[in-house]
Amino acid sequence: MKDEQGKYYCPFPQNRRVRMYVQESEGMVYFRLWNADDPELWTQHGWVPYDAIIQAQAMYQQKNDFSPQQAYDLNIARAVLKE
Repeated sequence: MKDEQGKYYCPFPQNRRVRMYVQESEGMVYFRLWNADDPELWTQHGWVPYDAIIQAQAMYQQKNDFSPQQAYDLNIARAVLKE
């Protein structure tokens, strides 16, 4: 899907008020989260390279919290970018 902010997918299908925007630059995929219930999130957090998400994933696995893989899905991002 695409809107004025760019290409995106919904990482949590049950919550369409959250979108994950994706872009590619120099062969690297970048992600940026948008939440209709938290509009400041978009301005407070910029584009995150997938490499940084992989690094953060180890921290979340240790804490048994939220898994970045669910929200930051590289396969879905690449499919969206091809559209």
